[in-house]
Amino acid sequence: VLDPAPSNYDKQAYYVNYNITEALKSGKNAFGIILGNGFYGQNISWKRDPESEKDMAYGPPTVKLLIKLKYEDGTEKDIYTDDTWKEATGPIVFNNIYGGDTYDARYEINGWNTIGYNDEAWGNARVASPKLKTISANQIPAIKKLKEFEPQNVFKAPDGNWIVDFGQNIAGWVKLNVKENEGQLIEITTTEALLTNGKDIFQGSTGGGANGMAQIYKYICKGDGLESWEPKFSYHGFRYAKIKGVSTKPDANMIKAVLVATDIQETGSFTSSDELLNKMHSISKWTIVDNVHGIPEDCPHREKCGWLGDAHAFCEYALYNYDMYDFYKKYMEDIVTQMRPTKGHNNPDIKFQVPTMIAPGKRTSTYAKIDWGVATMYLPWYNYLYYGDDAIVKDYYEPMRGLTNFYLNFKGENGIMQDGMGDWCPPLWDRRKNPSAMECDPIISANAYFYDVLGVMERFAEMNNDAAYAVKMKKEQRELKEAFNAAYLIEIPDTAHKWYGSQTATVQALQFGMVPDTEIEAVVNGLAHNIVAVKGGHHSTGIHGNRYIYTVLTKYGKADLAHQILTTPDFPSQTYVMNSGFTTWPERQFEWEKMEGPTNSLNHPMHSGFAAYFYESLGGIKSSEANPGYKVFTVNPEFPNKVTSTEVSIPTPYGQIKNHWKAKEGILTMNLEVPFNTKAKLVLNDEELKSLQINGVSFDSYKQGNDLKLVEGSNVILGSGTYEVAYKKS
Repeated sequence: VLDPAPSNYDKQAYYVNYNITEALKSGKNAFGIILGNGFYGQNISWKRDPESEKDMAYGPPTVKLLIKLKYEDGTEKDIYTDDTWKEATGPIVFNNIYGGDTYDARYEINGWNTIGYNDEAWGNARVASPKLKTISANQIPAIKKLKEFEPQNVFKAPDGNWIVDFGQNIAGWVKLNVKENEGQLIEITTTEALLTNGKDIFQGSTGGGANGMAQIYKYICKGDGLESWEPKFSYHGFRYAKIKGVSTKPDANMIKAVLVATDIQETGSFTSSDELLNKMHSISKWTIVDNVHGIPEDCPHREKCGWLGDAHAFCEYALYNYDMYDFYKKYMEDIVTQMRPTKGHNNPDIKFQVPTMIAPGKRTSTYAKIDWGVATMYLPWYNYLYYGDDAIVKDYYEPMRGLTNFYLNFKGENGIMQDGMGDWCPPLWDRRKNPSAMECDPIISANAYFYDVLGVMERFAEMNNDAAYAVKMKKEQRELKEAFNAAYLIEIPDTAHKWYGSQTATVQALQFGMVPDTEIEAVVNGLAHNIVAVKGGHHSTGIHGNRYIYTVLTKYGKADLAHQILTTPDFPSQTYVMNSGFTTWPERQFEWEKMEGPTNSLNHPMHSGFAAYFYESLGGIKSSEANPGYKVFTVNPEFPNKVTSTEVSIPTPYGQIKNHWKAKEGILTMNLEVPFNTKAKLVLNDEELKSLQINGVSFDSYKQGNDLKLVEGSNVILGSGTYEVAYKKS
């Protein structure tokens, strides 16, 4: 459904292959197409958005069909759309990917797609010549109807209409079975939330918002008994449906919710002894599944846009859980085909090819600021790390190189790039009413990302035999580190601690290796000081900092603090959000009980990025830069005292990595599966190595009969196989 995937249609369009052999019958056959607007024609949306172009449509709905037939005698024939095809309007009298479908069953054309139908009253189709550059086969999984949900609660609103709660915030549509009189209008308004008092729906995130159109489905009955209907050309983000125009109380026979999304295959798994973390994992996955419809979206209702910053924020967590190999390759094409000539900052006479904040589509926002645009480098980098795929690096090296040069063109006299969007949506932040809640200066967080990306580009240059550029990247990265520390590393008054002025900047500096070795302890303590003494045991991070804060704290010996700020029930925390009843992560971090109803999107996957912590820290499994695609991977579970067991399964090109560990009385026991043709690097310190046992015997005894290596002092290399590993954790 809803295929093909969205793209920059005028530059790169996709077609979908269907094998219709089993559907064909001997003799005559009929072929028909139901054509809607899709993402191609959105000229009635976005009227109220000042950042959008005036016309959101690429043109009127247009379709091309080719049927390739091969007969049993070996002869072949092509049937294709041209002006001999016939066309007419039908019962879908309105459709918009944002606003919904309106279906008037009185205008149904019975038998229109059968061989006996008389189409004399139909007109001939018009030949169209849309602006088009490249058409390719759609390589990513199709968008499908994946699951149905029955009502979990049904109650009356103050206006007398019925409200249905499906129990889960999803992306998709409703499915109706109704029996009403001819001409009866049934309106279904879908929302993500109720009013805080629970008495009626709240349209704060779905009532029009950014695109200007509320989520409403309309069905007009034909009145000849039981009528069944579901939309074809729109999908909504919702948990609740308010139904107007039905004469009986809705139940599971009347209405269901249908999850509709790209059918990405779930290939990884995580579970632990901590049910709060398990619930966070479930919510994080739901927030991703609801937001893949041919592109990685920001939300499934207000915008449905591929914001680049959102895309890289949750990319690593998605790769741990799902087969995203083709998905991100396709999205890279969206980013590159969205590039447009943009003047340099310091050198306006130079024009660079730069993506916009959003890809693909007509809604673009501005040029991609550094912390959003780095998705252009991060997505190939992550694909390379997780799949060992160097093709994506080589295919897009030149656009990545050009974009890196564009960002270097923002360098100020202090060596810092003067550009950035900011640490989006920290607690209580509102860019109009409370901008100071974003504690990290956008330029600081953007430069931290750019420092990391300069290292990525050095590696990419080496992979593309661009030695001179690799040297340049190394130099730029070294100089940026010096400039960054000179500008932002500061002492915290009345303490022996240091930090970078905010939790986010400090977390990023630690994550990306920007902190001088001699200052790491002071900076880690500075971060912990702010969390505990200043913020009362809470994070103050937006998407940039929240992606890494739990991983960083755990890496530097503060695993219990990471767990504390995740699981404290008080605002702000992930647990606070769960206790507020959300089944997906909201865009904003607000105190919901103090509001009339929850505003902004309640389904934003950029906030799922932190959950990579479950795999990389608690599960302890990470791919390696030197041997990507998990050819060699590290095994190093790091965890708080309150987590006593974790089980992860991680997909690799060679098979599943599985690690199930338990901790009891200071002893860590791991059941570890290392796939064929890969190696695991067991990360240990000297004390842990002394107590190490493999398959029930001491390390010294085990290595006598097995080819084991010690690397980097005390780290053990294990070849493919299944192991029971035990050691005293220190």
